[in-house]
Amino acid sequence: MVEHFNPFTLASKQILVTGASSGIGKAIAIACAMMGATVIVTGRNEERLAETLSRMPIGDHRAISADLTKPEDIDRLVENIPKLDGFVQCAGVGSRVACKDITQKAVDYTMNANFESPVLLQAAILKNKKINKAASIVYLSSIAAWSPSMGNAIYSASKGAIISYAQCLAQELASRLIRVNCICPAMVWTDLVLQDGVTRDDLLEDEKRYPLKRYGTPEDIANLAIYMLSDASSWMTGSSIEISGGIIKL
Repeated sequence: MVEHFNPFTLASKQILVTGASSGIGKAIAIACAMMGATVIVTGRNEERLAETLSRMPIGDHRAISADLTKPEDIDRLVENIPKLDGFVQCAGVGSRVACKDITQKAVDYTMNANFESPVLLQAAILKNKKINKAASIVYLSSIAAWSPSMGNAIYSASKGAIISYAQCLAQELASRLIRVNCICPAMVWTDLVLQDGVTRDDLLEDEKRYPLKRYGTPEDIANLAIYMLSDASSWMTGSSIEISGGIIKL
């Protein structure tokens, strides 16, 4: 009789997912729970976090509401989490501003959420020794980091910055066998894609450009996150993995 073998199991792992109240973060949190992890979800909206928890199989999962752009919320979150075996940073915002119209407020809005907050949260977790040896850290970046589009300068810069940061973090934590990797999706069907006057019909037409003839789903990204969080990826660190439906880089 062949023993059941599953290199992707997350059983016995404690995993924190930020931005878990909707979209990709929600899908990743639910998938982690279904793969056996105990999941701590965080986001700003308590009601949506509760809905995420309701979609998980029975377990000792928890929700901690927090606005990660506020230092006091970072401190409270870190104080209330266990030592982590996995950490997925999904919290972030979209932004579309022409370069000539960029203001300090526009820069702060995007960079604070997409770069500064994840970096400061990570620093607090490390300083408070809330991460285990051989843990896995995953950042949600974007192909926008190297695939430019009009009006996307600040967002693209924020995603490029998190990749550079993650590569340095991977070097610093390698001696503890802690892995740090980025997921870089193309367009994924979440609330973030419906902004700035873009209609669903516009997007349905645009996704025809993709070789696989569709945008991604949050579940597509969650499946890649499972691999990165599991011991199946134990020889992978400092990587930025594109998941794009085959769309050609610009």
